[in-house]
Amino acid sequence: MRRRSALIGLVAAVLCSPALAACGGGDDADLVIYNAQHEELISVVAKKFEEKTGLKVELRNSDDLGLANQLVAEGKASPADVFLTENSPAMSLVQSKGLLTKLDQKTLDNIPAQYRPSDGTWTGFAARSTVLVYNTDQVKPADLPTSLMDLAEPEWKGKVAFSPTGADFQAIVSAVLHLEGEARTKQWLAGLKANGEVYDGNNVVLQSVNEGDVETGIIYHYYWYRDQEESGENSDHSRLHFFGHQDPGAFVSVSGAGVLKGSDHQADAQRFVNYLTSKEGQQVIADSYALEYTLNPQVDLGRGVKGLADLDPPEVDVSDLNGPEVVKLMEGAGFL
Repeated sequence: MRRRSALIGLVAAVLCSPALAACGGGDDADLVIYNAQHEELISVVAKKFEEKTGLKVELRNSDDLGLANQLVAEGKASPADVFLTENSPAMSLVQSKGLLTKLDQKTLDNIPAQYRPSDGTWTGFAARSTVLVYNTDQVKPADLPTSLMDLAEPEWKGKVAFSPTGADFQAIVSAVLHLEGEARTKQWLAGLKANGEVYDGNNVVLQSVNEGDVETGIIYHYYWYRDQEESGENSDHSRLHFFGHQDPGAFVSVSGAGVLKGSDHQADAQRFVNYLTSKEGQQVIADSYALEYTLNPQVDLGRGVKGLADLDPPEVDVSDLNGPEVVKLMEGAGFL
């Protein structure tokens, strides 16, 4: 008991550190959610859930692998009831340690099978498409690459930007690893290392492409669409290239939701994930600033965003994406 108490104390101290935002709610929260999705989006969903149920939600916000590793370290002593990720590799890490309980079937039925693992321990609730943003003054559509893998070729030297330290790019690498294997992924990363311009953050990549500092950039779709909705200041001189054709560059990354097996509030935790994936919860996401794809077929994102059904992504088992192996490969390539 002393070891568990000490662990809980340490975890509380870490989670309430300045690096982990929104440590609110206190002892009277009915649900504690470890949230690695965008705080602004999940705060809106949580508020709607609170209004509907009368339950009080506490969000503890940080990044994907940081919270996944935190949950693995805490084990059954974790105060978390629900885990939400930005991309699926972090959820797969927690799943592999046996820390998630199976979701209610009515929740699983809200989301198509390709966006959740077959064991039912978590489900996708939002998605983002990999795209290549390009400067329309510098690149003609006919000259765009047919595959994400082409960007490692010598003709793209100095012409492509990306943000390797973020969970988004690491999820894209995990898809390349899953689809192309380790040897080709190493070769691709080495090519990007030789060709690429490294930036800190996808918004910076978008802005740099728009301003002509670099011709193209690897990002997720919503960065460009959000800027277009807001003002176009950082996107009016660029367009998006969707690879399609089941290319690794057409990878659709899934944000996941799961209930912790050690939660003392199983019924309420299951209720939150059910709300998140329900028609009502998905409409909250569709109406938000996020512009990420909703996954419940009853709710269409719309708003001029290329349709989810039109992306033609590669077939990827969302539970097979290997976050720790990706980190090793990116460390080996000199990106981390």
